Amino acid sequence: MATTTSERRLQNAVGSTIFISRWLQAPLYLGLIVAQAVYVALFWKELVHLVQDFGLMTEETIMLLVLGLVDVVMIANLLIMVIIGGYETFVSRINMRGHPDEPEWLSHVNPNVLKVKLAMSIIGISSIHLLKTFIEAEHYVEDGLTDVMLWQTVIHMAFILSAVGLAVIDKMTPVAPKHD
Repeated sequence: MATTTSERRLQNAVGSTIFISRWLQAPLYLGLIVAQAVYVALFWKELVHLVQDFGLMTEETIMLLVLGLVDVVMIANLLIMVIIGGYETFVSRINMRGHPDEPEWLSHVNPNVLKVKLAMSIIGISSIHLLKTFIEAEHYVEDGLTDVMLWQTVIHMAFILSAVGLAVIDKMTPVAPKHD
């Protein structure tokens, strides 16, 4: 059955509309850049607090503040991966090929690689939160909140199992030829 000219035009119009709709994600990535700016401000606020008040702080308090700073950096790294990787994968090429500052992982980004990298970042962030909880364990025990520690550990293990599952799936997925 042959398609008519009007049917081909309709198919082309629908296909073009669907393809162009990817640009609806661009404002989402711009919003994530704003969120990252908020994290930069939070980082500097906490760093100033650490420097100004370190003489009045216990080692535990300093350690918790530094872990908080590391946590902010890891979340910022996660945001960069989502912003750059997501935009490059789903919206449009950034065209940084050959630029000296091009992230190494950008040359082989695809949805599977991005998922594994995001999962690893989430595990890192979860590890920081879990470490903070265990540093403050005596307070949790005093307040009868040991179930919070248990659930944080269970959730962290679920993140690890999910990341392992994603990595296994990524290894099982055949590599598509590059179209550069």
